[in-house]
Amino acid sequence: MPTPIITVQSKPGTWGHCSRAQIWKHKEEQTYEMNIAAETLSAPIEEIIDTLLHEMVHLYCRENGIQEVSRGGTYHNGKFKALAEQVGLVCVRAGKYGWNTVGTGNDGLIEYTLSKDWSEIMLNRQTVGFRAGIPTAGGKSPSSTRKLICPGCRQSVRATKKVNILCGDCLLPMVEV
Repeated sequence: MPTPIITVQSKPGTWGHCSRAQIWKHKEEQTYEMNIAAETLSAPIEEIIDTLLHEMVHLYCRENGIQEVSRGGTYHNGKFKALAEQVGLVCVRAGKYGWNTVGTGNDGLIEYTLSKDWSEIMLNRQTVGFRAGIPTAGGKSPSSTRKLICPGCRQSVRATKKVNILCGDCLLPMVEV
């Protein structure tokens, strides 16, 4: 797939978009624009990753002549759903929008972002990138996701805020690691 130009713009009411045509000139080649709405950058990292993957599905469709949307690009059809699910996204019915993806509760996205040690988005005028492995004063990367483990059976859970959880099997308090 071509490398799109990623933009951050205010887009109230939407999380992002992928242009229908190659509207940017980049290194003497035309390319697509993939946008993430500025209003969404404070969302959990898995929601942002979901949005970027969602838009990449659109980019794949544009490059391969697949009609994945209708109604002016607002209705996501079954072709979109099938392709999104192939890349690990979770699709839900979204009324007039057809199928849409959700990052919240998508264990695959959470595990992937944790495996990369991604926890937040870092922006400046030159680059947009994921902050990975940048040490803080405590020596660990900042993260909005916590892992808790049962000291008895070693069952683990992830949470996006500080919580008190008892293991359902052992009835022991889970410990943040």
